[in-house]
Amino acid sequence: MEVTMSREIISSKRICRLFAVGSFISLTVLSAFVRFPLPFTPVPLTLQTFFVLLSGALLGKKLGLTVQLAYVSLGLIGYQVFTGLGSGGLYLIGPTGGYLVGFVLAALFTGSLFTSGKQSAAAIFLKLMIADLMILFCGTVWLKFSFASSWRQAFLWGFFPFVLGESFKIILATAVYQKLQARVKAILH
Repeated sequence: MEVTMSREIISSKRICRLFAVGSFISLTVLSAFVRFPLPFTPVPLTLQTFFVLLSGALLGKKLGLTVQLAYVSLGLIGYQVFTGLGSGGLYLIGPTGGYLVGFVLAALFTGSLFTSGKQSAAAIFLKLMIADLMILFCGTVWLKFSFASSWRQAFLWGFFPFVLGESFKIILATAVYQKLQARVKAILH
């Protein structure tokens, strides 16, 4: 008697999509706890943008948007999923509120950019960088208005301290995307 095994454990695309969304929500939550406070800014360096960018790139704009909306919604309804065990609507008026808005926009934007097949590492890096700059810009604008600071101060707090760290995360996200994209697309679509 011969037994043939399928490569997929779960053959339902709907269940695979639900699992992927749940996994990226969990990864976004867990990455909020990988935080490094910086003494010269009210915003900590976290690992979140890595998973925000990958959620849009790997899952597409609808599922990537769903992941980030679900993440922000969990925090708003009281689950302590934000950086520093933060939660609730008041958290959004704090220094990281703009970045959370940027997460949602960047996942949608990134998902829109990654609709075609095979791409060069340079093209992937550039697309992820543009989406990451969107997150940083949303955070910087938020800091400018929520702290009534100058544009210079807002960029010193919310943009420049993160450029180097974000560059490393984008390089890593580019490599991960290249390794996983074909398999993820085959499973989800």
